Amino acid sequence: MNKKFLYISIAGIVGLLAGYLIFGKPVDESTASKDVSEVSNTHDHSGETANQMWTCSMHPQIMQPEPGDCPICGMELIPAESGADGLSANEIKMTKNAMALANIQTNVVGNAVGENGNVTSLSGKIVENEEASAVQASYFDGRIERLNVNYEGQEVRKGQLLATIYSPNLVAAQQELITTASLKESQPALYKSVRNKLKLWKLSESQINSIEESGEVRENFPIYATVSGTVSEKMAEEGDYVKQGQPILKLNNLNTVWAEFDAYENQISQFEKGQEIKMTTNAYPNKEFDAKISFIDPVLNTQTRIVTVRATIQNKNNLLKPGMFVTGKFEGIEPSGEEQLLVPASAVMWTGERSLVYVKTDPDEPIFEMREVTIGNRNGETYSITSGLEDGDVIVTNGTFTVDAAAQLSGKKSMMNQEGGKTMTGHEGHTGMQQANTEATGNSIDHTKMNERIDVPAKFQKQVEQVFDGYIDLKNALVNDNAKNAQQAAERVEKSLSKVDMKLLEDEKAHKHWMAIQKELKSSTDAISLSSDIKKQRDHFKHLSAHMISSVQLFGVNQKAYSQFCPMANSNKGAYWLSLEKEIQNPYYGQAMLTCGEVRDTFE
Repeated sequence: MNKKFLYISIAGIVGLLAGYLIFGKPVDESTASKDVSEVSNTHDHSGETANQMWTCSMHPQIMQPEPGDCPICGMELIPAESGADGLSANEIKMTKNAMALANIQTNVVGNAVGENGNVTSLSGKIVENEEASAVQASYFDGRIERLNVNYEGQEVRKGQLLATIYSPNLVAAQQELITTASLKESQPALYKSVRNKLKLWKLSESQINSIEESGEVRENFPIYATVSGTVSEKMAEEGDYVKQGQPILKLNNLNTVWAEFDAYENQISQFEKGQEIKMTTNAYPNKEFDAKISFIDPVLNTQTRIVTVRATIQNKNNLLKPGMFVTGKFEGIEPSGEEQLLVPASAVMWTGERSLVYVKTDPDEPIFEMREVTIGNRNGETYSITSGLEDGDVIVTNGTFTVDAAAQLSGKKSMMNQEGGKTMTGHEGHTGMQQANTEATGNSIDHTKMNERIDVPAKFQKQVEQVFDGYIDLKNALVNDNAKNAQQAAERVEKSLSKVDMKLLEDEKAHKHWMAIQKELKSSTDAISLSSDIKKQRDHFKHLSAHMISSVQLFGVNQKAYSQFCPMANSNKGAYWLSLEKEIQNPYYGQAMLTCGEVRDTFE
């Protein structure tokens, strides 16, 4: 027991000695404080936390300085990837995830010979050749006892009986003729005067001689066609009392027709009289019609900024009907033969003042820079670039708006923010998403401050409302899977657009906004009215809706409207539309998926 106690005592003493050697040494407080401070400075992570941004895995354009939920889909935000160090003020770096989700595509800019890119396509419509029109009028007062033409479109031949008219004045004139016929030897001047009066009323020599020889007055007198043609308008009915010179029928000879095209201001120099055109129409998709320009309107339409270019066509077998939509391909009158830079129209964002593209500045990384360019003519789906790009530059050709939205949300220079320096979050991020969704349009307008209404005259707003009403009719036609009604509604939108008077806008910003919006609305409605394929109509409807939403946001309508969104439309990229009802009725899928979608915004 004594030995065991001795061993325990020795072990205890050794433990106390070891503890003193390790922990018992005095420490200088200043030295310790200095060491801790150095360690803390060496491993300071505060900068990482302060600069950390949070994004959404499904909507990478959302950037917020703190964690939370995505304002678009409600998913929990995740830390955004860092690595934007070294970028210039104009550059934006996209993540690979964002590139894939937005289907961002790039192409190398290359030179093309002007002759190969010098064909311009314009949309137009077949109209009657007014030079071949004729009006059949009544040459004397009277009541139409019988009208032999029953409907518009009826064929009429020269000399055909058109109508029978009872005319008291003509009855009296016939009686004068019979009376003066017996005095023609003694009073030849009087006799000749009465005959001439009847001739002025378009009675033929044989008719006058017949009255004179029979000595009988005809109460009902026939009117014969003086030309051949197709009845384009009935201007009177049986039983109507017509005055001398009043039109009864309008006839048109459809052996030749006109095709009228709308050319924008910057395209005027490409056309001249006598220039040949190749035309196609949906009615005969495999047939081309040859025509020549016969007239270029000398006056520019100040409301639409377009000029009418007219071509005359020989209409063999009456294949072309007035009202048909046609597409004309014009070959430039002066091919430069010089190389020029051609880029897809989808690559260019046009604000009314500036034309912008996004250039890929790093061959190995998805880094892009906004660049202002000067555009030349638009030939079909391409623009010629006169300055701002060089041969070999890589530009964004699909997803341009998504890149621009990401730049805007990151506080970089963008189409909507020339100076940069502001990061958008929350509701602004939602608005940025809406603008990114207009990627589907392939064109651009300046969506600056879309949540701010512009004050415009009540008369102008009323005219824009007519456009909006036609849009709602078009939306309803697509909801009901009715392609024909969609075409007709698109035509009504076109007519309403042509009646909007931009001269009512004194505010320069409002004027420029409407010019850009109107151009895109017209382009979309033209395409819808030209197609009877409802899938193509719906494809163009998303373009139309993006710009119609912009119009409502900027100028307003005097009724409550809902901005609605379908995530499955546009190849699962999503697309918006406007509705007067809160209940979802999807125009992109119609009866197949009528209730697919949600309300995203309300315009009071």
